[in-house]
Amino acid sequence: MPRNAPGNRQTTMPGGETAAHPRMDLVHLLRSVAVDLDLRAAAFATENRLHPTDVRALIAMLDAERAAESMTPGRLGARLHLNSPATTAVIDRLEALGLLARERDPHDRRRVLLIVSEQAKTLGWSFFGPLIGRILAAMDEFDETDLDAYERVLRAVAQALPAAK
Repeated sequence: MPRNAPGNRQTTMPGGETAAHPRMDLVHLLRSVAVDLDLRAAAFATENRLHPTDVRALIAMLDAERAAESMTPGRLGARLHLNSPATTAVIDRLEALGLLARERDPHDRRRVLLIVSEQAKTLGWSFFGPLIGRILAAMDEFDETDLDAYERVLRAVAQALPAAK
């Protein structure tokens, strides 16, 4: 079987050794999807004159919003693995572009909350909406049992990522 053929369950490691596992093809496919999504995020950043870290910051803030979690500069920096000055620079850039706002926490006036603007959401949907639509249409081909298994796999992979450092 050719080295990169579908179903090849081996990968070449540094030093020329090969690693075999029955699910290596899925690992490679997941990596390929991750690379493609990253390239789309980079294209979005370029098209909108954003730094790639700005896009990651917006995604982190939107994820927090969907999870009903507040986002603070400290949490954003931790999520993006940025120091305080770099986090402030990202926030300043996004605020200057009207893509986020800083607001005082109504429960603790000492805390600053980061809020993604409607402008940012509209901008994101205009670019990523068609892709999301195609992904959802592709998922329509699967039943709930398949989708539940897919979700469990992705959650397990997500949990494994921090341990992979």
